[in-house]
Amino acid sequence: QVQLAESGGGLVQAGGSLRLSCAASGRTFSNYVMGWFRQAPGKEREFVAAINWSGGNKYYADSVRGRFTISRDNAKNTVFLQMNSLKPEDTAVYYCNQYTTTYYYTGANFGSWGQGTQVTVSA
Repeated sequence: QVQLAESGGGLVQAGGSLRLSCAASGRTFSNYVMGWFRQAPGKEREFVAAINWSGGNKYYADSVRGRFTISRDNAKNTVFLQMNSLKPEDTAVYYCNQYTTTYYYTGANFGSWGQGTQVTVSA
């Protein structure tokens, strides 16, 4: 079972930037797709971005495409989410997770989640 530790969240003004990190352990990191998700108060958790094992293929939700960039460092078992031009509607708890496949697909279910990291964007 994979263990996940997200960090890097905080309070930022609209238009600002943050870089989130997620350290994973417990399963071979470099083999699998990694993803970022977020959950705003009163809403369901939603997909934000994913990256394949090599970093050559990246996938984004329409709401963040062009503003967020996902990347990974397989040597450090870490995945990142660079968030630019932040908006108040980006306010949420952000989570990462590891797919059990080497390819990305929509509608994945995950058995467990880390603590997440809070991102708050003020207007």
